[in-house]
Parts: sequence; structure tokens; C-alpha cells
Amino acid sequence: MSKLPLHDQDPCTDVCSSIASIEDMNRQCFCVSVDLDAVHAELQKILQSYGSATDLRDSHPHLFASLPVYVSRGHLERIREVVVAIEEVVKSPAYQSAVMAWAPQIAQFDPGSPGGLLGIDFHLSPEGPKLIEINTNPGGALLNTLLSQAQRVCAPDRMVPPTDPVQAEQQIFATLLAEWESQRGYLPLVSIAILDEAPRQQYLHPEFLLYCELLRKHGVRADIHSPEDVVATGGRLLFAGESVDMVYNRMTDFALQQPMNATLREAYLERQIVLSPHPRAHALYADKRNLSLIGDRSFLQSLEISQTTVNALSAAVPATTLLTPENQEAMWTGRRKLFFKPAAGFGSKASYRGDKLTRRVWSEILHGTYVAQQIVPPSERGIAGQDETLKADIRSYAYGGKVLLYAARIYRGQTTNFRTPGGGFASVFTDESAH
Repeated sequence: MSKLPLHDQDPCTDVCSSIASIEDMNRQCFCVSVDLDAVHAELQKILQSYGSATDLRDSHPHLFASLPVYVSRGHLERIREVVVAIEEVVKSPAYQSAVMAWAPQIAQFDPGSPGGLLGIDFHLSPEGPKLIEINTNPGGALLNTLLSQAQRVCAPDRMVPPTDPVQAEQQIFATLLAEWESQRGYLPLVSIAILDEAPRQQYLHPEFLLYCELLRKHGVRADIHSPEDVVATGGRLLFAGESVDMVYNRMTDFALQQPMNATLREAYLERQIVLSPHPRAHALYADKRNLSLIGDRSFLQSLEISQTTVNALSAAVPATTLLTPENQEAMWTGRRKLFFKPAAGFGSKASYRGDKLTRRVWSEILHGTYVAQQIVPPSERGIAGQDETLKADIRSYAYGGKVLLYAARIYRGQTTNFRTPGGGFASVFTDESAH
């Protein structure tokens, strides 16, 4: 992707410079904006090069927010500490044994790599960042590197992007290469299939094309496929007739249980294909039940991990409890302070705020596998010309315990979405003074 030009300062800088707190800046400072025309033009150029006539202004009007979200350097440092701590816990044999007790059988198979990029989501509370969930196939990473290159830089002098988007883009490629090398050593990586169900109908299909661009720029053949394209022959997988070395997996069938993924599942278990992210990674990182352990100080104290990690996670993870027949009445009684999430959920699907629950939905929850998480309200972002503030959460894209990129999502409603005017993916700015 080409580097987008940054824009010069605007006179309103002086107004925002007089705002004392980060919280007030998010409510009142509208100086930094996104050159959405530049972002759309760059994406449109890539879409057209792949034969797509889609006009993103029509199909994705709320993909990108027009304003960044300001986050204090202290909060970002706490987030970084949590990311490091998660990695230490996941490597603990005792933790792995505990979460494998509820994981699907396929997760016992270890292909030899961590499992790819993580999306680790936080709400910012007065007590600090609170870990809401961990995702193993997070969308938006390359969209956010593009977005971060199109800021109108008229922020107060003290506010800067915390990560370099061009460098982050290269690191995202490096994670895919690291996944390949962890499983195949230094054999050359020739081809990757980006795999999802009905990929052309996926809302983040434009990002799949950004991945194709990135991979091809590094000499790796890349194409987008669906499970129907997969055929096994002679110990190899063919995707639409083409041999493929590695699958970048964007599907939400995390355990490869659906019949359409039977061929891929067998090839993965026979080590005929490198798959990332893979079922073991989801079981170790992203199963929502894991948060009941990751935030439990007494459980953490039982592991052979540092006290720094114990303190970071027990402070950052909202109380999370597995819903069981024994505690369901207590959970219903206290539901107004809880958020209910399916263990293998994604994209906020089938997740419910307790204060919005009906008895009908509650009965459906009781037939599933759910956790109840203490509600932590998201922070707020003001939008120019609107009296009502929008909600914001913070996502850290990370690999191997290292944050590669920070981004935000601005939205209205119960959960994050891309249907809010003024909302969507947003860049993060932080204090320069702490550099």
C-alpha cells in the first residue's frame, strides 16, 4: 500500500491545546480528522485492481470514523503490560491444562506456532483499561494501518500516534511469516489462501484485498477463497485448482467442526497445510471461559508466573463467571450489572447486556455455553455537530506479547458495529510528553 500524505496543522489546534484532560479532549476536541477521501480513494484503487466495482462510500459508509480517539500514555502502558501478561499465562502448562479441559478435542493438536495476530479489546474505565475479550482472527488491522496514514495532523502538539502504521503493516506480514517458519522452518513461503465463508459477502472483504496486496508485495502469491474451493489430492490441498502452502484463516468455525471444513480439518491434522490462526490458538486465547481464569487472582497465584503478571491481569479483567445450573438464579438476579457472552462467540453475536434481557432470551442462554462478565461502560467520544457522545473501545493488535498497533472503534448501541454515523474504526492518539 502506498503511504498516504499527512496534512498540515489547522488553527483549531490552539483551542484543543487548552483542554487539560484526555477525557475532555475526547468530548470537545475535533481538530484531528481523517482525510476520508484519501482513504476511500486508496482502497477504491485496490478494489478496482481486483475487478471490484464496489463504491465503498455506498457499501461501507461507516467503516471509518472521521475523528481519532485520545488515550493517555499511562493507559496504553497498562494495556501493553496486560498483553505481555497474557502471553506469560498462556505459556504456563497449568493454564493450558485448565483451559484444555473445556476445549474441543482438535485443540489438543499443537501445530507448532502461536496462532497469529491477536485482537485484544479494552474499555477504558476510571480505574484503568479493562480487558473485555481476546480474538484470534481480528479484523481491521490493515484497514487501521491505512487509516492511520490519512490523519489531518492538527492535533495539539502533545498528541501523537503511539505506533508507526507503516512499520505495523510490515510487522503484520512478519507475523504471517513467523507462523509459517514456526511450522515449516525456512522453507520458502510461496502461496497463501485467505479463507472465509462467502468471502465476497463479508463486510471486511476490502481488508482481504489489502492482505493480498501486502503478500504479493513481498513475493507471496495470495488469493481469497471459500471452503468450497478446497480439494485434497496427493497429500496436498488445492484451492480452486491451485496448490497452496498456507491458509490465513478468517473463518469463525474455530474448531473446524462444520462439514464444509472436513477436508481442511483432516489436512491440518495431517500437517499437510499450515493454518493460522488455528483451533489450538482459539482454545488458548479466545474462548470466553478463559477470562474466568485469566482474571482470577487465586488461580493466577497458583501458576509459576511473575507477581507483575498476577497484578496486571487481576486488575484488568472484569469479574467473569461461567454460567452453570448452580449459579443461574444468582446470575439472573444480578443480571443488570452483567454482560452475557457465548464461550465461542465473535463479533458480539448472541451477546447480551443483562439489563436488556427478556425471559425468552434468558431461556436460550441457559441452553448454550455462556459466561457472565461484569459490565464496564466504554469511554466516550464526542462528534462535531452532535449533542450525543458515542462509545469507544480500544483494540491492541499483538503477536508474541508485543503490541503492533493500537486502534479504536466508535459506535452507538449495545455493542461495536459499523452502522453509526460518525463511527467506525478510529485512530488512536496519545501524549507525546511520555515518549
